[in-house]
Amino acid sequence: MESIFHEKQEGSLCAQHCLNNLLQGEYFSPVELSSIAHQLDEEERMRMAEGGVTSEDYRTFLQPSGNMDDSGFFSIQVISNALKVWGLELILFNSPEYQRLRIDPINERSFICNYKEHWFTVRKLGKQWFNLNSLLTGPELISDTYLALFLAQLQQEGYSIFVVKGDLPDCEADQLLQMIRVQQMHRPKLIGEELAQLKEQRVHKTDLERVLETNDGSGMLDEDEEDLQRALALSRQEIDMEDEEADLRRAIQLSMQGSSRNISQDIPQTSGTNLTSEELRKRREAYFEKQQQKQQQQQQQQEDLSGQSSHPCERPTTSSGALGSDLGDAMSEDDMLQAAVTMSLETVRNDLKTEGKNNTFTK
Repeated sequence: MESIFHEKQEGSLCAQHCLNNLLQGEYFSPVELSSIAHQLDEEERMRMAEGGVTSEDYRTFLQPSGNMDDSGFFSIQVISNALKVWGLELILFNSPEYQRLRIDPINERSFICNYKEHWFTVRKLGKQWFNLNSLLTGPELISDTYLALFLAQLQQEGYSIFVVKGDLPDCEADQLLQMIRVQQMHRPKLIGEELAQLKEQRVHKTDLERVLETNDGSGMLDEDEEDLQRALALSRQEIDMEDEEADLRRAIQLSMQGSSRNISQDIPQTSGTNLTSEELRKRREAYFEKQQQKQQQQQQQQEDLSGQSSHPCERPTTSSGALGSDLGDAMSEDDMLQAAVTMSLETVRNDLKTEGKNNTFTK
C-alpha cells in the first residue's frame, strides 16, 4: 500500500488530487490547471463573440469563469483537456452509448467520480481496485465483487461517473501489484473523522491529566488516612484481646484466692496460711489422676458390656506425678487455666458438702 501514490485533500483542489491519483504522480499543479481553464475561457469567449459582442449571451458569458473559481475548483472540461495531453478520454458511464457496449466494470482500468464540486478517482492497480478519494486517510481496497455495487451506490447518491479510456502511464504501484496482492485489515477513515477523533482523544487526555494533577495530593492523603485507620483498627483489636486476657487472669486469680480462703476457714486442721504453689500443684495432680481413673473405669465398663473382656485394657504404669506433668505439657496455657478454675470450684463444692455433714453430726 505504501507504493500507491495518494494525495490527500488540500483546500478545494480535489480536481488536482483526482488527476494526480489517477496518473500516480505529481503531474498537475493548480497553476497548470488554471492555465488550461483560462485557455478554455478564451476559446469560449471567441465563439460567443461571433454572435455579436452586444448580444445578451455574450454579456452573460463575461461573468466570472465557469471553468474555475478562487477556491480551486475546476470543471470537467478542464479535467478532460488535461487528460488529452496523455491521450486519455472521458466517457460518461451511464450514457446510452456506453451502456449499449455492456462492458463489465472489472474490465475497465479507472473511473473518475464527481458529486457537486468534489472529484475523486477509482483505479485498478495490478489486479486489484482502489478508491483513491483524497478525502480518505489512505487508499481503500475494493474487491472485484464489490466494484459494481460500489459504482451503483455512487450513482444512487447523485454522483456522475466517467470511464477513463486510453493507456495510463506506467507507475511503480501497478508493476508491484501485478506480482503481489495486498490485504487491508482496517479501512481508511475520512480525514474529518480522523481529525475529530484525534481532537477528542487530545481533549480527553488533557482532562484526564488535569484530574490526575488535581487529585494527586488528595489521593496520597487518602492512602495515608486509610493506612492510619487500618493501624488504629489493629491496635484496638490487640487492646481488646489484652483486656480479655487480663479479665480472665483476674477471674482465675480471684477464684483461686476465694477457694484458698474457704478451705483455710472451713477446715480447722489446716494451717492458717493460704495454700502454697506446691500444695496447689499436688491437688491439681490428684485431680487429674482422679479424672484419668474415672475415664479408665468408664472405658473398662464399656469393654465389659461389649463382650471384649478377653482383652482387658492394660492399666497405665505412669505415676501420678508423671501423668500430671505429661498432661500439663500436652495442654495449652488456656486449658491449664481452665482446668485450674474447674479444680478450684470442685474443691470448694466438696468442702461445702463436708461442712454440711459435720454440722449435721454436731446437731
